[in-house]
Amino acid sequence: MPERLGGATLVRRPRQLIAALLTLPLSATALLAVAAPAHADSRPTASVTLGDSYISGEAGRWMGNSDDNSGSRDGTDRAWNGSSYDPSTVYGATYASGCDRSDSAEVNTAAIGQAQINLACSGATTANVFRAADGGQSLKGEAPQADQLATVANQYDVKLITLSIGGNDLGFGDVLTTCAEDYLVWDSYCNSSEQSVIDGKMATAMADVGKSIDEIRAVMTADGYAAGDYRIVLQSYPSPIPRSSENRYPESGWTRETTGGCPFWNADSDWARDTVVPEISNQLAAVAANRGVQFLDLRDMLQGHEVCSTSDQMATPGNLPPAATAEWARFVDAGTSTQGTEQESLHPNYYGQLAVGRCLALIYAQPTGNFACRNTPGQDASGMYLAAE
Repeated sequence: MPERLGGATLVRRPRQLIAALLTLPLSATALLAVAAPAHADSRPTASVTLGDSYISGEAGRWMGNSDDNSGSRDGTDRAWNGSSYDPSTVYGATYASGCDRSDSAEVNTAAIGQAQINLACSGATTANVFRAADGGQSLKGEAPQADQLATVANQYDVKLITLSIGGNDLGFGDVLTTCAEDYLVWDSYCNSSEQSVIDGKMATAMADVGKSIDEIRAVMTADGYAAGDYRIVLQSYPSPIPRSSENRYPESGWTRETTGGCPFWNADSDWARDTVVPEISNQLAAVAANRGVQFLDLRDMLQGHEVCSTSDQMATPGNLPPAATAEWARFVDAGTSTQGTEQESLHPNYYGQLAVGRCLALIYAQPTGNFACRNTPGQDASGMYLAAE
């Protein structure tokens, strides 16, 4: 009998991975100010996330997408207060720094009954995770994330550490920008040249992802934790755009830019969805296996809920689609759109983050094993399930 997790049958299939773009942030200033006795029995347990924008909660401001640039943007803009926009209601103090840790980030919505601590920051690379003593670098006014973790590990009994890193080391933001420019300006494809760029950076990036895990373990060991006292989960990236056969807008005519916010040629979309994202996922899975940590594969997490997918829809005046039929990724916020910030583009939005949070809760219930996070068509985040890999 096939095993079932999260209400769905576990299936064992070959990995297909995906990668997407942009930056990440964090702010733990208030956290660092609190001191507690080291390893006191009364310490609360905690779940901690480290890394980049894909785990910090970037784009959590948006409940789907709308082309309406005024007011609540057809109900999609959670920062609208009835008269103006206040992104800090979603990102808190980290909006000012650009770390953009949203209230809907996966660590905040995963129902695992622990303190929820988000140390991730939009735009982070592996160098921003390493300890300062081992080459780590500060980002946006914050200390390296491993050094922040040292303080958290002293204050709390940390049980789960989830890491999303490597995308910025590979230069995904630049890759996506180049692909969009090739659609909008140069009338050419990006996939061949950008594949070479990624290939040239892959070995170093993956080595540094491995070092990030080593740095986390070194912090925990120095704080008195044994190997079995906590778990590390390394997660990959979802594809925010669909393959060409699943795009609801024609390749020509500019509707992908002016209406859908997905300015990519078919060939480049297929390359991103079915070549780059799986390649990155597979490489991250190999790092996880080498370092003996769990792996959460997100390559197919947004399937059917990507920007411009034939299976979902944008909001329109008087119609805010429910999560089950809405887009779960932020469209490219540039050009004709005057909403939000460009760094939110192509990240899981509010709905997408609720979905990943559900998967984080599901993998927390599995003390061993690697899993793919997938959605059930026609359902919201409650339909997320894990497939064993």
